[in-house]
Amino acid sequence: MPAPVTALSDALARIGDRWSLLLVEALMAAPLRFADLQETVAGISTNILAARLRHQERQGVVLTVPYSDRPRRYTYELTDAGRDLAGAVRLLAQWSPDHAGGGAAPALSTVVHPACGTPMEAVWWCPTCDQPGGAEGAAEVWV
Repeated sequence: MPAPVTALSDALARIGDRWSLLLVEALMAAPLRFADLQETVAGISTNILAARLRHQERQGVVLTVPYSDRPRRYTYELTDAGRDLAGAVRLLAQWSPDHAGGGAAPALSTVVHPACGTPMEAVWWCPTCDQPGGAEGAAEVWV
């Protein structure tokens, strides 16, 4: 009997692998051309980059926008779904330096407060109660 499909297993099947997450991170700031992506994501081969971009386009994470007809060239940018995924990638990137005992560099994709430069923290929030999930006296929130 096959294992049931969970939300996490479905998300991982749609996202792909580490290269896909690194591409999402690279596209967080702005759209990039193929060569710029290959330069930004160190170690990715041309065929893997092309395959991951096609997969992410089929999954609705990346949008391919032509900028030249001859030869046909594209820029790549995150869709709304890709920007939503970028939030999860930021959290994952932040997890590593927070729990690596000083071995990992700070996350490049960490969001900072524009007024003071302090790294922002994600908080689970209940829209009904208008309270954070981990507030004093409240039970831990696991999603």
